[in-house]
Amino acid sequence: MPTPRLEQQVAFLLEADKLKAILRRTPLVDNSRQENSAEHSWHLALAALTLVEYAAEDIDLLHVLRLVTVHDLVEIDAGDTFAYDPAQHESKAERELAAAERIFGMLPRDVAAQFRGWWNEFEAMQTPSARFANALDRLQPLLLNMHAGGGSWRSHRVARSQVLHRMQPIHLWMPALWPLVLDIIDRACADGLIVEA
Repeated sequence: MPTPRLEQQVAFLLEADKLKAILRRTPLVDNSRQENSAEHSWHLALAALTLVEYAAEDIDLLHVLRLVTVHDLVEIDAGDTFAYDPAQHESKAERELAAAERIFGMLPRDVAAQFRGWWNEFEAMQTPSARFANALDRLQPLLLNMHAGGGSWRSHRVARSQVLHRMQPIHLWMPALWPLVLDIIDRACADGLIVEA
């Protein structure tokens, strides 16, 4: 017979499975479909393992993995907020805060506090690990959009200035990768995938 604690943990894991149904605007590299938020979180974990040497600050890799694993769970309720949609961003914090309360609140109190703390840390970008995690969160869709023929940039007529602004965490916290980012943006503009503005 499972304990009440285990029942809460299993219920949370089953709820977390819903993240697989949340579609993002970013396509897969083969452009066959949009990625879902669970795939995005997995890809960020893999990116952290692969690109840890480019962190500008000393980071705790295990902690980065915690942050990227929980950072988008709120999208189960709040949905994915498109990075280049200012109207959606007006209600993003409120929607995600309510989602964090409900989703992390499903867990036993001590675990809920841990997960909520990790989510808060990712959002605040005040620690080296959170800054690195956020830089990865900007890099991953940049790579996918470029290699999927423009992806959401092209379909939403995203401007160069918007992409440069969105990529600033990479400039700040993974500066060794900034030349790569600029090269991708320049090529995307030259190919008409990003609007020159």
